Amino acid sequence: MKRSPNLKMKSVFVALSGGVDSAVSALLLKQAGYIVTGVFMKNWSGEEFGISNDCPWKRDQRDAASVCKHLNIPFKTYNFEKEYREEVITYFFDSYRRGETPNPDILCNQHIKFGHFLDKAMAEGADMIATGHYAQIGEGTDSHPFLQRAADSNKDQTYFLYRLTKEQLSRTLFPIGHLTKSKVRKIAEKQRLPVAKKKDSQGICFVGKVNLREFLSQELLEKKGKIIDIDTGHEVGTHSGAWFYTNGQREGLRIGGSIKPYFVAGKNVGDNIVYVAKGKDNPHLYSRTLSLRDAHWINNPSANSTSLIGIVRYRQIPVPCIIHENIIIFDAPVWKPTIGQSVVLFNENEVLGGGIIDKIEDQTGK
Repeated sequence: MKRSPNLKMKSVFVALSGGVDSAVSALLLKQAGYIVTGVFMKNWSGEEFGISNDCPWKRDQRDAASVCKHLNIPFKTYNFEKEYREEVITYFFDSYRRGETPNPDILCNQHIKFGHFLDKAMAEGADMIATGHYAQIGEGTDSHPFLQRAADSNKDQTYFLYRLTKEQLSRTLFPIGHLTKSKVRKIAEKQRLPVAKKKDSQGICFVGKVNLREFLSQELLEKKGKIIDIDTGHEVGTHSGAWFYTNGQREGLRIGGSIKPYFVAGKNVGDNIVYVAKGKDNPHLYSRTLSLRDAHWINNPSANSTSLIGIVRYRQIPVPCIIHENIIIFDAPVWKPTIGQSVVLFNENEVLGGGIIDKIEDQTGK
């Protein structure tokens, strides 16, 4: 939370999820002298998809309200359910229908948290917003903010934030980005926050932990097809819809009789075929070259072309790479990049940006 002292006593609206990270964020902001308002976003109830019992929004809203009461700060609820359905969930289903694997958390951050929430908070008098993300904001020599990785590398969430703009970053605080998760827990317990021991949420952003197959089945119909061994060309099993599978997936294939497990190596939704490769070290599960679409750069990567590192999934160890006209070439093969997911580039700890993986240029990169 590196900001100039003259920003103290400014009004900050904190996005409270009902969890410990955002609660400690609100606490630290209040202790630093900001005028803090807690905001819970109701973005999803699950009622339209018959999974409302799996959606924890009511409990999370109560927890967020209890945090505000404990901190003696105002509490608001914003309803962005319509926007979330139209800008995140619709894209989610459409991507799977095309045979891609989207990342709804990235979309949620781009459109909802740092889009609609930021805009509404500013309209209601906030000077800035804050979230409980593990990320940090630095200030460049040109006085423009830049996004950088969190101090806790195991919890760093900048992969999900790469589509933010400098304007959004200039109006944002990440109060816990300099802390480890264990330190955040200790602060919450010491201050007796009501969510101090609450477990971290998992699953799709705001939807929660649901059975992905069942969730997708609300829109995508089952359709029996072949599972083909990509090395031999032989049929080794059947499936009930190619769009239900993602690259690198091991569970749910139901293929026996092999010492090494099978992993999804690709799919063709047009022909409804799932291709699998035997063994995690199979060359078909590795690639070095991929192309991007919808690239978004906070800072231009070409200026750092000799020191770039990149990741193709959350918590992956970064791999040195180069970029040329939205083609990324890694120095070493990375394990199964997936069309529809994002690749994010860094210059040391600075997040430069990234884009959506559009094509895997080499299929046997190891």
